[in-house]
Amino acid sequence: MLILLGLSLPPALPADEVLRLGNGAEPETLDPQRAEGVSALNILRDLDEGLTAAGPAGAAVPAAAERWDVSADGRDYVFHLRHDARWSNGDALTADDFVAGLRRSVDPATGSAYAQVLSPIDNAGAVAAGRLPPSRLGVDAPDPYTLHIRLAVPATYLPALLAHPATFPVHGPSLARYGRDFARPGHLVSNGAYRLQEWVPQSRVVLQRNPYYRDAATTAVERVVYLPTEDVGAELQRYRAGELDVTAAIPMSQARWVRQRFGGELHLAPYLGSYWYGYNLSRPPFQGNAGLRRALSLVIDREVIAGKLLQDAALPSYTLVPEGTLDYSPQRPDWAAWPRERRIAEAQRLYAAAGYSAGHPLDVELRYNTQEDHRRIATVIAAMWKQRLGVRTRLVNEEWKVFLQNRRLRAVTEVFRGGWIGDYDDASAFLDELRSFDGKNDEAYASPAYDALLAQAQRQADPARRRELLQQAERQLLDDAPVLPIYGYQSKHLVKPWVQGWRDNPLDIHYSKDLRVLPH
Repeated sequence: MLILLGLSLPPALPADEVLRLGNGAEPETLDPQRAEGVSALNILRDLDEGLTAAGPAGAAVPAAAERWDVSADGRDYVFHLRHDARWSNGDALTADDFVAGLRRSVDPATGSAYAQVLSPIDNAGAVAAGRLPPSRLGVDAPDPYTLHIRLAVPATYLPALLAHPATFPVHGPSLARYGRDFARPGHLVSNGAYRLQEWVPQSRVVLQRNPYYRDAATTAVERVVYLPTEDVGAELQRYRAGELDVTAAIPMSQARWVRQRFGGELHLAPYLGSYWYGYNLSRPPFQGNAGLRRALSLVIDREVIAGKLLQDAALPSYTLVPEGTLDYSPQRPDWAAWPRERRIAEAQRLYAAAGYSAGHPLDVELRYNTQEDHRRIATVIAAMWKQRLGVRTRLVNEEWKVFLQNRRLRAVTEVFRGGWIGDYDDASAFLDELRSFDGKNDEAYASPAYDALLAQAQRQADPARRRELLQQAERQLLDDAPVLPIYGYQSKHLVKPWVQGWRDNPLDIHYSKDLRVLPH
């Protein structure tokens, strides 16, 4: 038994207890308040721990907080932290660290894409807009082990939201010493089951079991190696060669072969995510032209894309909110039930009304981040646009970080790949992203009617009335067509038989600390 700074640490586990995970794109950062991509969030959930965690079915369970209380009006939450929680350098984890993390998320200087997710917290919107200082956010720490969160409006999904990395604590001394570099190797101090050992860009991120973690004694995996691979075909080859224990995805063009070849190693499950194309509404040709946007959507054959191209590894979708979202029925546009010929005829009418024809076709650029399935989908959609409307499409693929930057700046984008994975199981996790003031609204969609419906829903305590308002908002969104929904996600992992403890779930969140790697 190792003793450090008066703390009893469990003995190290066997060195061969290593978990090797495929992880898609290179993470853009390991700063919890600035991370955005799924690959970065996967790593952060191992490095850090929020007040809550996602349970096996997606519901919030206690994590750094052992319990919480809610006031009768649903606007005051009091979280009681575990007294044995510590940072990876042995420092005590306190409620002030969570206050700092939440304030940092909504501080405009941070540039968090998730700032608006915290809008139910009192004053969050004013802080994010720069009208109030971060100190005015409705969070405080009455004592080192108590965190109080005051909401402007009731939000029953708050505990689930607090499992998201944007709400994770910040180690104040590291941030003060290193500034934005506090999340780099050699600087990063974390409070989760693992600590950062190594980060070699485009090669690997290596995590080592954190001996100070409150539950280190039951953390079986000693080392986690995240391997970025944007090419899903190459990732499959690494899995076949025994270099990976779990893949981030599979090539959807080979889904049937993978099923036949790997059988029970393939985990295909409903996933709370939507895949769409976004239109840049801040400039022509899509600015102020809902008819043109709708025309491009009408001619897309989603059943062909999901069923034939993606081999039933995805679900055709006409909605932003995915099927299966808790206590919600996604709203489909009326034309979703039309025969194909009627859709195409209406699309051609709208295309002509927008001023385009065979002699004067729409010339548009479609951007996607580098990945084979994204390329194949873009190629097929460009062909559908060409065949049915005469649109000329230029395909542009970009590395993940460049793609995100160009989407956000909007200077060059016209149509771009979009997608969203729910941060919690609620329709607002998807609809809020298209609010005019939301940091993730790369489409520049601005509808006072849409914003007002979501604001009313946020203030509504009655679940049935809230659901009705959210559905009205989605119908408004589909009428305005700032996005072109294509399919709903399914999680798609290959998992080696020696990995124990894997549980498919709608949020597709898997904590390495809950897994085991058996001798093989």
